[in-house]
Amino acid sequence: MIRARFRMDLPEGLWITEVSRAFPGATFRLLTGVPMGERTLELGEVLADDPRPAVDALHAHPDVLASDLLYDGEDRALTRYETGEQGLFEFLGGSSLPPEFPLVVEDGVMEFTVTATRAQFEALGARLDASGSRYDLVSVVHSGSRSGVLTDRQRECLEVALREGYFDVPRGCTLVDVAAALGVDKSSASETIRRGSARVLEWFLLDAE
Repeated sequence: MIRARFRMDLPEGLWITEVSRAFPGATFRLLTGVPMGERTLELGEVLADDPRPAVDALHAHPDVLASDLLYDGEDRALTRYETGEQGLFEFLGGSSLPPEFPLVVEDGVMEFTVTATRAQFEALGARLDASGSRYDLVSVVHSGSRSGVLTDRQRECLEVALREGYFDVPRGCTLVDVAAALGVDKSSASETIRRGSARVLEWFLLDAE
């Protein structure tokens, strides 16, 4: 089995795309959702310095047909609502993959995790490619391996490099920056990144155990 996390730009026209872009400093977390005929009942959380304006905009959106504010705190609000927009569930359902909660949306970009067979994983990738939306594969783990694809040190090094922007084009940091964040010398960071990257490519492209 493959457990993968994706980051993708949400399509234009979705209510969550519009609301999250209107409040780029807020984090919208879909905790659960249940399709009910032509509607979807969802439980959502909004995290922000002041979440109430974002929640009010969510409740006022014409695609949100009913809503209840369940909790209103200083930096967190919890709301239950019904929406007639089911595009997200239809997209994931078309890939034979149920959504794993929470789904996290910030400024029109959603992060989500799936657990899939290799065939389902490749089908989802093809579906994402066909959608025309920009997306990134944030992480991938082969959960069927007893020891894992990477050593703990390789995983730590690659996660830091990814987070700091070492693999971005253009690069967001240098190898020296990655080494400093890890507290190691440049040559050690370089070797660990090289070995870890080779291991991921070997497993992913050659299906190596």
